[in-house]
Amino acid sequence: MNANDLSRQIQKIVRFIRQESEEKANDISVSAEEEFNIEKLQLVETEKKKIRQEYERKENQVEVRKKIEYSMQLNASRIKVLQSQDDVVTSMKDAARKDLLSVSRDHPAYKNLLKDLIVQSLLKLKEPAVLLRCRKDDVYLVESVLDSAKEEYVEKANVHIPEVIVDYHVYLPPAPSHHNAHSQSCSGGVVLASRDGKIVCENTLDARLDVVFHKKLPEDPSSIIILLPMGGLPLLLYMTNVFQICLPVHSIHKLDVFPQIRRSILLNKDHWVTSFLHARILDHPLSSCTQPEKTTESVLTAEGMSDSLMSGGSDPVAAS
Repeated sequence: MNANDLSRQIQKIVRFIRQESEEKANDISVSAEEEFNIEKLQLVETEKKKIRQEYERKENQVEVRKKIEYSMQLNASRIKVLQSQDDVVTSMKDAARKDLLSVSRDHPAYKNLLKDLIVQSLLKLKEPAVLLRCRKDDVYLVESVLDSAKEEYVEKANVHIPEVIVDYHVYLPPAPSHHNAHSQSCSGGVVLASRDGKIVCENTLDARLDVVFHKKLPEDPSSIIILLPMGGLPLLLYMTNVFQICLPVHSIHKLDVFPQIRRSILLNKDHWVTSFLHARILDHPLSSCTQPEKTTESVLTAEGMSDSLMSGGSDPVAAS
């Protein structure tokens, strides 16, 4: 082998090595590019996932804040509605309580009312001896009807004439006045108690109003029937936590409301407040009272009386 052949052989080997090196370098470059792209895609997807998670977290936070704010506003609205209902009903009760003062001013009617209240209380107690308390201004009226009340009681209960002692030392509070607006007051009526004081029958007009007021309130606190003046005519306002509906008087007959309230509205449009609450008082029937079951210390207040007075019969308040 001469020098030329050897040189060609060496060049051939060099070209082969160079070609193989270039191929290897190209493979390494392609592989590195692929690995780079894969790593880049992985990093991009990871960051995208983080960004999506962050936005989802923020969206959830926004939704939670919206729900909390909505719930707070809803509760605040409900409280506002309930407070408004309570304010209106309380004002109506106060108006009716003021109107009770006119009952005692009509002496003939009030005299008959006192007699009926005394008879009713005696029927409730059925005691041989009772203590009677009234307002100081009503003493002469009570004394004038006491004998006839005892006779009526004896006739109805078929018992001996009871001993009724009028308490001249302790009187019921006087009628409310502007001078003593915050002091105790009584619009009229009587309080009878057994001799030992263990059984008390509070049959005052104020106690009767309180009993009827609580008995006639709707059982569902989310709704209440209220009368409001608008344009000189009464309206029926049915309030709920969601909506309010105002109906004129001529539409009231379509509603399933208390018949006595509907009748009072239609017949007494000029005195809608007092007529509404008078309907709740005057249409509250009282029956002849039954003998209470006596316990060691049983106390019969007006509210205790109301359970047995709801069954029907003659109501001395309605009779007045």
